[in-house]
Amino acid sequence: MEFKGGWCVLLGALLLVSASCQQTPPKKKPLKKDATRDTAIEELQKQINDIVDELNLLKEQQALQTVCLKGVKIHSKCYLVDPLKKRYHTASEDCNALGGVLGTPSSSDENDQLRDYIRQSIGPDEQVWLGVNDMTTEGNWMDLSGTSITYKNWDTTNHRSPQPDGGQSQNCAVLSGAAGGKWFDENCREEKATVCQFNIV
Repeated sequence: MEFKGGWCVLLGALLLVSASCQQTPPKKKPLKKDATRDTAIEELQKQINDIVDELNLLKEQQALQTVCLKGVKIHSKCYLVDPLKKRYHTASEDCNALGGVLGTPSSSDENDQLRDYIRQSIGPDEQVWLGVNDMTTEGNWMDLSGTSITYKNWDTTNHRSPQPDGGQSQNCAVLSGAAGGKWFDENCREEKATVCQFNIV
């Protein structure tokens, strides 16, 4: 009898061990599989993002080449003149829609080349809006990114009224072909031609 009872206890213990093994599936294998799968998905997503970035860069370069072919390349920028006269804010929005900003020459050489391009494109006496204004703080002329400009080419030949002279009523800058590329402040609601600037990547 004792042997039979010991045998029953041993059989019962084996059944318990077997049942507990079947109820708790091994956790390490699926976790490892999930981690590998997650890593693969992340890698694929990264590759897709890289491809999208490259495609966008190619589109931008192609658009820029088109702009440069229609306009002019000056230093590391392409400029494109639009002879249609419009108000400053509309001109700025139109440049933004093309992927650029209103032109802002940053050196004397760049300003001179831009003046020559404007004279050849739309006439020697035209004015174009520049991406320069003092709308935020009177007298603090900034580009469209909100940075104070370092290069300025204001017309100071009229000693009684050197530019900029318009006070709070004239907050937007133009480049004048007639004045040899000098800058003037104008009322932003005036209608002028536009020159858009595209930075070459």
